[in-house]
Amino acid sequence: MQLFLEQLLNGIAMGSIYALVTLGLALVYGVMRILHVAHAAVYTIGAYAGLYLFGATGSLAVAFLGSMAICAAVGVIIERFLYFPLLKYPPFVPLIGSIAVLLSIEEAARLVAGPYILTFPAKLPFPDVYVGGIQISSGLLAIYVITAAVLLVLWYITTRTELGLAMRAASQDAVIAGTMGINSHAIITITFVIGSATAAIAGILVGIYYNQVYPTMGTVPAYKTLALIVVGGLGSVPGAVIASLALGMAETLLIGYANIPLPRDALAFIAMIGVLMWRSEGLLGSSR
Repeated sequence: MQLFLEQLLNGIAMGSIYALVTLGLALVYGVMRILHVAHAAVYTIGAYAGLYLFGATGSLAVAFLGSMAICAAVGVIIERFLYFPLLKYPPFVPLIGSIAVLLSIEEAARLVAGPYILTFPAKLPFPDVYVGGIQISSGLLAIYVITAAVLLVLWYITTRTELGLAMRAASQDAVIAGTMGINSHAIITITFVIGSATAAIAGILVGIYYNQVYPTMGTVPAYKTLALIVVGGLGSVPGAVIASLALGMAETLLIGYANIPLPRDALAFIAMIGVLMWRSEGLLGSSR
């Protein structure tokens, strides 16, 4: 039983990381209706920026804030110079451009930082906690607390502020929202800022938790997050969070605990196929 609970805690932590990465993708799709695959590259940039800022200053606060600012700027650049000019074309055109950006940034990271794995020798300021004889390490606790804080802030912004109301209006119909005085382009930019900053947080957490940062660390999240937003319901942030947590626990319990002979990374797509066969719009998606 103790082993099961330990694996469950690890699964929740993994699902929390998936949720942080998937949030940005779900937000962007909700507003622009495009698959922002390059979001995984922003996540990689966040990890590298956090690593170098921490090495230069020794401060995790500076690393987090600086990385979030850098990733927010990168996200806006991608939106302005890639997606905005391609919106007049069919959806697969921005998708191809997004994949090209992902591959380009990975190659740039390899050339600048080297192809080898870099260590991230930082410790988050959280204690080890013991509950019923089970240890929750400082790394796991940090992931739980930071993810919960990010989700709470995002929930408040999207449901309790005028900005959130404008974001929901633009996601439903950008043209009608524009006629009502909402600057849809500004809302899209803010969405990229929020999503990219969240990806930076995820990149740093993963870098510290696994003590490694490398150029292709966004490759697996790139296709897993696509499956997760489909399972959760395209454009549904709560659905993306639920799907991410479920996948993290399923990977850990089915592969790590039950020893089911399946590739770990295949579970996301097995889940996607199963959900689409049962409910084509995803868990919390709209049928429209």
